[in-house]
Amino acid sequence: MKRFVAVGSVLAGLGGPQAHAGNLASEVPSVRPIYHWTGFYVGGHFGYGDADFGRATNPFPEQGVLLPHSATALSGGLQLGYNWQLAGRVVIGIEADATFPGPVDGLALARSPAPFHTTIDYVGTVRGRVAYALDRLMPYVTGGVAWGHTHINVNDADGVTPLFPVGHYQAGWTAGLGLEYALSGNWTAKAEYEHVDLSRKTYDLSGFGLGSVNVDPRIHLLKLGLNYQFGDTPWMPAAAKPRLPGSDGWNVHAQSTLLPQGYGPIHSPYASPQSLPGGGQFQATWTTTAFLGARLWDGGEFYFNPELAQGFGLNGTLGLAGFSNGEAQKAGAAFPKIRAQRYYLKQAFGLGGEQEAVEDAPNQLAGKRDIDRVTLIVGRFAVGDFFDGNSYAKDPRADFMNWAMWSSGAYDFPADLPGYTRGAVVELNRKDWAIRGGLFQVPSAPNSDILTFKTGGTVVEFEERHAIFEQPGKLRVGVFANSGNTANYNEVVAQAAANPALDINDIATANQRTRSKYGFYVNLEQQLVTDVGLFARASWNDGQNQILSFTDIDRSLSGGLSIKGSHWGRPGDTIGIGGAINGLSAAHRDFLAAGGTGLLIGDGQLNYRTERILEAYYAYSVVKSVTMTADYQLVVNPAYNADRGPVSIFSGRLHAEF
Repeated sequence: MKRFVAVGSVLAGLGGPQAHAGNLASEVPSVRPIYHWTGFYVGGHFGYGDADFGRATNPFPEQGVLLPHSATALSGGLQLGYNWQLAGRVVIGIEADATFPGPVDGLALARSPAPFHTTIDYVGTVRGRVAYALDRLMPYVTGGVAWGHTHINVNDADGVTPLFPVGHYQAGWTAGLGLEYALSGNWTAKAEYEHVDLSRKTYDLSGFGLGSVNVDPRIHLLKLGLNYQFGDTPWMPAAAKPRLPGSDGWNVHAQSTLLPQGYGPIHSPYASPQSLPGGGQFQATWTTTAFLGARLWDGGEFYFNPELAQGFGLNGTLGLAGFSNGEAQKAGAAFPKIRAQRYYLKQAFGLGGEQEAVEDAPNQLAGKRDIDRVTLIVGRFAVGDFFDGNSYAKDPRADFMNWAMWSSGAYDFPADLPGYTRGAVVELNRKDWAIRGGLFQVPSAPNSDILTFKTGGTVVEFEERHAIFEQPGKLRVGVFANSGNTANYNEVVAQAAANPALDINDIATANQRTRSKYGFYVNLEQQLVTDVGLFARASWNDGQNQILSFTDIDRSLSGGLSIKGSHWGRPGDTIGIGGAINGLSAAHRDFLAAGGTGLLIGDGQLNYRTERILEAYYAYSVVKSVTMTADYQLVVNPAYNADRGPVSIFSGRLHAEF
């Protein structure tokens, strides 16, 4: 995992001899040697493609983001291989890879309803490569065996909602060609076209009244990739033997996180599909992210973060307002899905005066910058990347896992199902304070994966930096307002009481129109002594209209302690303990009590009490940049219902990064 990378269109800005991969380069002679391609490598790729599954197969339209949707659209994955350069310029090699498509394009799917839809879940290949080395440039041809997994979703009467997935594995062959170029240090970049032809598979859908369907995949993939070249001894530190000079013009970082969770039987006298199952459950999530950055000009930087995600939160990320797994997306998937989670331009305008050093890090290029500066960010990102930060409770991959612990729970920040949006942020930074504001797209409806320009979300945050008894701390205060397509709780409850034959959730959908939600949060972090810190958050929203994006919380208090292991001789370890209390407005309570459902919760009825959460974890440093975490969460009155629970949730976490 420490060498994993993935890639995207940012490669166009990386192709010169001055490219650099974070802090992996070291001093080398100024005279560039003839490049030699022999050795092991590992890397990642990102690209675009299309597929034909045969006649009358109704392909799922996958997301193309800035490109048209197609049967595969944006795709990405991992590869590893070995090259052997013969005497002279001929290079032969072998490579294995796996490529995963992106999620479905909801708007395109709604425009093409059908009794069923066909898709490909992934493609794997093992291929030979024959190349001709022109020093740092290597054209090649490739071919070998391929396999993949297709599935058909039989749809509901609306022709869109999947009901019965049926899947099969299919084998075949692949062929392609490409160019690979040595960038700097031990990094190479490649562009590759690959054709994949899989065997025909007949799906018997007669049980659904649809007869038989022949799925005959023909897939076209265009990939841009990065490879890290190890040489013949992949276990040796890369910095000990760089192949080319380095530069500070770009960097690469990556992370991978596996997070399993489970709980046993709980008290559950009644339930709905959005309730935690009474019999207990076990689920797991896995994410792998590449963080690619490039310096474009003075003060201008571009960042791109493709991410693979697989798995589900407990009950499909339903049943808790303060949900237990910060890695669990509402867009869970049985097979990995690739998304271009972040792509944004960052421009800093220095105002002169004192400067500060900037360390190489994910989405951060090393160098120096003016402390007094104005920064503009435009693109796709998570609102939490720039707002509501906290040194002790912010990253579910490293610290607290519960949603109400790493975020201000009542801040309904704009986001699609994985938690990202598009917009702009501007920040004025001074030595002792900063003020920042943002304007973002919001979902087209509650829990929608479609972001819209028709309405928007705004937030303004003031950050104050201080020291108490020479111990540093920060206080952040934010105010926010969203305008979105939501229903009013009081109106829906009144209409349901007047029309008892109608379903309250159907009434809520019909009641949706452009409405606002506003509120505030206060966020404190304070170091008490060296390697011991305290955090606290309070947040509130008006609670009159439906939640759009985050979770079903209108009032929240949270806080706790973070203690580094330096106090017992393990400086890489961390202990955290904290708690949260979540609540609802009166209008929101009445809606749930009448049988309404929210983004994550709704038991069909409600014996209201505040939702109370205790979380404790120990993060153990296995080796540098690899941690294993044991986590326990006690949730009393899950989903604000005193008739349910309590529930004890046990979690593990394996996290690697470089």
